[in-house]
Amino acid sequence: PAHGASLLKESVVLKLNGGLGTGMGLDFAKSLLKVKGNDTFLDLTAKQVISMRKAYKQNVRFVLMNSFSTSSDTMEFLQKYPDIVSDPDLEFVQNKVPKL
Repeated sequence: PAHGASLLKESVVLKLNGGLGTGMGLDFAKSLLKVKGNDTFLDLTAKQVISMRKAYKQNVRFVLMNSFSTSSDTMEFLQKYPDIVSDPDLEFVQNKVPKL
């Protein structure tokens, strides 16, 4: 509905991305783990945001809450999604901003 789409202007897709997968034997963010074909959790999330932007013809805001351990790998990975990674407000790093 049109009313629901108008609320997107006031909304943000916020994803917690601070989990380093050390407990699973990984040395990178769990969101970079392949889960479907060659797609990672982060691929699926990025594609979902891109799909929402196209469907609703709006710049649906997307923000990642990273940790100091996941930030650089995540931002490097997202380079393949220029429309997403170009947003200067794409991430904030835990312990560097007020807690939610």
